[in-house]
Amino acid sequence: MRFVNDVSGVAMKPLVPAAALLLIAAAAPAQADPAAIAAPAGTSQILSAAAEGVQIYECKAKDQGFAWVFKAPEAALFDASGRQIIHHFAGPSWQADDGTTLVGEVVGKADAPAPGAIAWLLLRAKSHEGSGPLAKAGFIRRIDTKGGSAPEGGCDSAHAGAEARMHYSAVYEFYTAAG
Repeated sequence: MRFVNDVSGVAMKPLVPAAALLLIAAAAPAQADPAAIAAPAGTSQILSAAAEGVQIYECKAKDQGFAWVFKAPEAALFDASGRQIIHHFAGPSWQADDGTTLVGEVVGKADAPAPGAIAWLLLRAKSHEGSGPLAKAGFIRRIDTKGGSAPEGGCDSAHAGAEARMHYSAVYEFYTAAG
């Protein structure tokens, strides 16, 4: 940090360069838009589970070039005691230990506050199979994401069809249907 004299020549004051101010502002935590992913009025939370897994991307031809395109998630969801209770996979789908399966569709999205983290989502259940607790879910929220974004580079014609498995963590909250 540089110091400069004030006009009187007596006191020394720090002078912060403008670039440093921009870095400080960029480092401040951003906020996800909670309204974009809020569970609808009239719903109640059934379950909250921590997830660890990967977001799978495939290198594909896109817009006269190549880009990493999202393919599927693959994650394990855990209860508060650390026991795996749900498997999350393509669909997006969630399958509980009792075999109940839930398939969702995205209805709301917010940028994640953490750099390099996948978006926070609100999903609506579009189908259920089975009669366990997940069968009552009408909405799913994915929040508190860390990691999982597509790779920055490495996708070109020589790598077409290649997959990248990007580690992520999140919290999934399951809500009843609006009543």
